[in-house]
Amino acid sequence: MDARARLLEIIRERSYEEREVTLTSGRTSTFYIDGKQTTLAPEGAYLVGKVFYEIIKGKAEAIGGPTLGADPIVTAVALTSHQEGHPIAAFIIRKEPKGHGKGLWIEGDKALKKGARVAIVEDVVTTGGSLLKAIRIAEEHGLVVVQALTLVDREEGGKEELAVQGYNLEAVFTRGEIVGR
Repeated sequence: MDARARLLEIIRERSYEEREVTLTSGRTSTFYIDGKQTTLAPEGAYLVGKVFYEIIKGKAEAIGGPTLGADPIVTAVALTSHQEGHPIAAFIIRKEPKGHGKGLWIEGDKALKKGARVAIVEDVVTTGGSLLKAIRIAEEHGLVVVQALTLVDREEGGKEELAVQGYNLEAVFTRGEIVGR
């Protein structure tokens, strides 16, 4: 079984639930996708690193995204890229600037140069709001966003909103693929 097919199985087993939930966007939904249940599992983390690395290699010098959803993804990609001999730096974008020290928005900034080509990732995208905020922060820090990626697109307008803002959302999986429709 290839990495993507096995990753889909893990998402179905660990991350997808049919239940009432209020999402980060404030919307209510009849299903929930908790990407961290997959990205924090040993096999899930390994496969996420492999799959995302294949998508971004040769396109981005660094990978980052909003904490907490992106944290395990960027770490897995950084580890995989090192093992593959083509290191891709990882960084995390805070929800708000650090309240002390240097007041950083971005952790891992020493590995980033102005003009660096970066991929911005999130575990699950609904409306695209968190990903767009992370993209803006990265660009304000002089980074060039060349890819916007997600493990799962809930297919609830995020891809379209990112397109309106000039970004193409690449999803490893869509909700339709997860539920088999």
